[in-house]
Amino acid sequence: MNFKIDTREKFTVITPVSDFLSDSLTEEFLKLVQSFYEKQISLVINFKNVITTNEHFIKQIAALKNEFYSKNVSFILCELTLPVIAFINQLYMNEVLIITPTETEAWDIVQMEEIERELLSDEE
Repeated sequence: MNFKIDTREKFTVITPVSDFLSDSLTEEFLKLVQSFYEKQISLVINFKNVITTNEHFIKQIAALKNEFYSKNVSFILCELTLPVIAFINQLYMNEVLIITPTETEAWDIVQMEEIERELLSDEE
């Protein structure tokens, strides 16, 4: 497995172990994320080890984020390295993705979104 998985009460953290997300790792990552999507489990993806990636992967991440949010499930990226942040900005995906500087801040967003969903469901 090329990913560290840390299961929490309300979400799961996935951390790629490799510094580069190749096409073979991308496929493995997508299958892994899909399993959480099907179970409607919120995800925090920690990119602290990733130094390089490609446009195809980032666009797939953006599509996944949209799929998760369409099911009212959180999908947050955190601890991106400077090269990855620059690449995402270059692709103008920084406006699409939810990115936090630290994993703790990602957890906070997941919990705030959970509270927001609960409040909105109470209003209906």
